[in-house]
Amino acid sequence: MSNTIKDLAAGTAGGIAQVLVGQPFDIVKVRMQTSAKGTYSGMLHCAGGILKNEGPLAFYKGTLTPLLGIGVCVSIQFGVLEYAKRIFTVQNLARGEGGEEGKMLSGRQLVIAGVAAGLANGVVSGPVEHIRIRLQTQSNTNPIYKGPFNAMKQIVSQHGISGLFKGQAVTFLREATGYGVYFLAYEKLVQREITQKGIRRDQINPMNSILYGAAAGYALWAVIYPIDMIKSRMQTDGFTPSTGQKYASAWDCVRKVWRSEGISAFTRGLGPTLIRSPFANGATFLGFEMASRLLYS
Repeated sequence: MSNTIKDLAAGTAGGIAQVLVGQPFDIVKVRMQTSAKGTYSGMLHCAGGILKNEGPLAFYKGTLTPLLGIGVCVSIQFGVLEYAKRIFTVQNLARGEGGEEGKMLSGRQLVIAGVAAGLANGVVSGPVEHIRIRLQTQSNTNPIYKGPFNAMKQIVSQHGISGLFKGQAVTFLREATGYGVYFLAYEKLVQREITQKGIRRDQINPMNSILYGAAAGYALWAVIYPIDMIKSRMQTDGFTPSTGQKYASAWDCVRKVWRSEGISAFTRGLGPTLIRSPFANGATFLGFEMASRLLYS
């Protein structure tokens, strides 16, 4: 089995762990991001309303899409990241940099690898998250879509393939910015422990992988949350003026939200995100590292 296949498989394990842990928090975040100002007084009000009106299974509404899609997305992230790291390792060895094995990548190298991983991931995450958000925000009593495949079918038939990629430009911006920071934070924490303790990567305590993943998750959201909010607005907006389109572009969305709802709108839903982040991202890196150890052993 090639190294790339191993990385993709380990990334899939991390992606599945992320979805199963993080999905309930994600639906609360999306509802708060896309609702009108004053709809919810806070995270608990939103979660309580979902539980009361739609039942506990509603917290996993639209899960099939991310379970399949995010598994692929995280697989792509780690596949591209590890491939880029191997290229930089070879370059470091040729230059006599990066330690004895050339694996201690610089911050610049890690950011470049993370940006590449984010852009590759964005090709898939854009339509996957678009479908998920449509399912998460539709009416429970009179749903437009029967499920993820029905949603894809309807959107493509009415708006073409490009309809699936609604909000794609802002998705690429979010992914490139976020994952450059995300993998920089995680890898630097891993490098620090390896250097301080004189151990191999596969000797790091799994609990530390969770803690480092949690820290990387907070770094990610600190940078991208306002961008993510705009993406959510774009992906729940109408496709045309006749279907309720409010925003002509991402920049138009920024201006209208700022003007009508103020700066607080750009952080609405941040509470469930910050609660979800350490669990989901810790699970992601734990899943990836444990699967990698198994596959590379």
